[in-house]
Amino acid sequence: MSRYTQLTREQRYRIYILEKVVQTQTQTQTQTQTEIASTPGVHKSTTSRELCRNRGGKGYGPKQAHKLACHRRQTKNSARITP
Repeated sequence: MSRYTQLTREQRYRIYILEKVVQTQTQTQTQTQTEIASTPGVHKSTTSRELCRNRGGKGYGPKQAHKLACHRRQTKNSARITP
């Protein structure tokens, strides 16, 4: 079993570029996610979660996606101790 690693900024930019290229070529969502996932070396479910989680009103933006991911990483383990 491989160890989980988070997407890097470069992988997010590759996903963004491939999404734009593949969207112009194919019509189905399944083909799009499979084709996008094959090049950056990530599983298609990772690509799907990345696109769904970080798609805003204007579509997927890699800069915004990376910023949100860093924010989630910093705040997920914050202590919640109440007096």
